[in-house]
Amino acid sequence: MISIFNMYKTYKINQIKIHALKNINLHIQKGEFAAIVGPSGSGKTTLMNMMGCLDVPTSGSYVLDNVETSEMRDDELAEIRNNHIGFIFQSFNLIQKLTALENVELPLIYSGVRSKDRLNKAMASLETVGLEDRFHHKPNELSGGQQQRVAIARALVNNPPIILADEPTGNLDTASGKEIMDILKKLNDNGSTIILITHDNTIAAQTHRVIRINDGEIAVRKGEAV
Repeated sequence: MISIFNMYKTYKINQIKIHALKNINLHIQKGEFAAIVGPSGSGKTTLMNMMGCLDVPTSGSYVLDNVETSEMRDDELAEIRNNHIGFIFQSFNLIQKLTALENVELPLIYSGVRSKDRLNKAMASLETVGLEDRFHHKPNELSGGQQQRVAIARALVNNPPIILADEPTGNLDTASGKEIMDILKKLNDNGSTIILITHDNTIAAQTHRVIRINDGEIAVRKGEAV
């Protein structure tokens, strides 16, 4: 489903080059549940941005579903982000003035889905994460774990085949974090390809494959495979 070849990402700050990614080669199969692990500044979030078509590499190739993304127009990349990849962020990224239902509807609005269909799809997505009794609550009326479940429902509402989760348990207590991981495991069991970004080895150990990154490069430990 995902193939990355010889990917580099370099930023230039005040004439100084920062090599965020160096010669990344990585393959993710359909239906995998993989974790990308590394300390702060290791390049894991930069790699997620590349995989989510939120940014483009300085050089190298990113092939998604047998299509080279470097050949895509901006509107084609936007369509991938909205319909083929669901994003879950550590900070939830919910709009505070909107209800849970309205937050989940947003990707459907961008996709041009009719109002009635949007409502039904958003309700079904919230029910999937156990929030059928919180449709009309705003983010400040929800716990951290409930807010993250709204974010997961929003990521799922267009039925994307790939879910990218950036530190999804990072702002949660242990019990809420376990709930979120249980939801992700269930989604994977139902066929979703999930790539989880984390610095927490305990969280990473709950996935099927651990990919370690340090100083912008993939590092392999004994017993682990890229």
